[in-house]
Amino acid sequence: MPQTQVKRVPVVARQYLVPFILLTSLFALWGFANDITNPMVSAFKKVLELDNFKASWVQFAFYFGYFTMALPAAYFIKRYSYKRGIVIGLGLYATGALLFFPAAANESFTFFLLALYILTFGLAFLETTANPYVLALGDEKTAVQRLNLAQAFNPVGALMGLFVAQTFILGALQSDDLGAEEYAGLESSAKAAIRSADLEVIRNPYVALGVVVLLMLALFLVIKMPKGEEQESSGGMWAAIKRLWSQPKFVGGVLAQMFYVGAQIMVWTFIYQYAENIGINNQDAVYFAMSALGVFLVGRWVCTLLLRYVSSSLLLSLFAVGALLATLGAIFMVGESGLYSLVAISFFMSLMFPTIYGLALEGQGDDAKFGAAFLVMAIVGGALMPPMQASIMDIGGKGYADTLIAGVPEVNFSFILPAICFVLVAIYGLLVHRNLLKN
Repeated sequence: MPQTQVKRVPVVARQYLVPFILLTSLFALWGFANDITNPMVSAFKKVLELDNFKASWVQFAFYFGYFTMALPAAYFIKRYSYKRGIVIGLGLYATGALLFFPAAANESFTFFLLALYILTFGLAFLETTANPYVLALGDEKTAVQRLNLAQAFNPVGALMGLFVAQTFILGALQSDDLGAEEYAGLESSAKAAIRSADLEVIRNPYVALGVVVLLMLALFLVIKMPKGEEQESSGGMWAAIKRLWSQPKFVGGVLAQMFYVGAQIMVWTFIYQYAENIGINNQDAVYFAMSALGVFLVGRWVCTLLLRYVSSSLLLSLFAVGALLATLGAIFMVGESGLYSLVAISFFMSLMFPTIYGLALEGQGDDAKFGAAFLVMAIVGGALMPPMQASIMDIGGKGYADTLIAGVPEVNFSFILPAICFVLVAIYGLLVHRNLLKN
């Protein structure tokens, strides 16, 4: 008797291959923006002589834009289309990047923050659109694998962003070459000249990025994109939101995503301060940030393979425990061993965003458009938590080892916040795996 052969469902169907490739370019594009901006916390601190808390407002402005615009973006794509959402997102992205020109001319930190805030209006549109679009671009059985595959290109863009930050910004800042004490001691005219030059150094890559994004916008205007395999939802936006927030698995996913993103941004932002505390300057610290993204990228590809054999919820829980252990190493191992442990966290983080996203939206049909908005709004964790960590670092002063907490410098101890976040992510994964949270 002949055996029935089970047909394997492709992760990306042939007819969707070109649109999928175009969409993955967006994942790289917002990865570039994220990781050229992370080192700017340290850069603005030096150029404008800020304390850690004030400098962390770079991340607050950047990630709060997601919270502000995600739900309007979802409403827009629900009423119009995924493609129009992408076009609007790219337009806002370019506008924010180009606003760095007048911000530098005015030498205003507030203007720079406003530019970043508007830039992330665009990123909110892109993420709210692209993530569910990838999920809808094929069979739901392979949706989480497909999203993990698309997200694997995000760190490629992030690595490019770090390269630009290191080569064209951190490596060219005169204030960083002088050191904080020498820079602070300059006469006002000399300091003003260096400040103006350094703010132009920060400006230029963002303006160039704005031009590239405009070119990408032109490309999407002329390319025909499929609608995706969607299911109709009953009722309007508020009915969809009510359904979503009545489901524990979705609500838990939003909270888990908020804590995960907060942890990721803290780890990737303050790796520079951690490195500086052990005598590594910002330009050299970029190599460690690049290593973190490298292992993150490897993790994405490894997880895309593992998800064929291990349930996504179980793997999420296991990787969260791994991230917790690596974070504890960063806290209590002082010196380069702690820095290597900080880098290792990124391998375990690689699985988290797309997997939480996929688990929370599983089976949501067209409600996924609004569910995606709340999961993008959860990126606000990246706005709220870095200032909290910066406040811990400011306990003893503007430095990073002004006092000891639990026997380690305050910059080490501040990573207790990401550790707590990973505990909460592990709990979410475990509850979903045991079917204790359901949609």
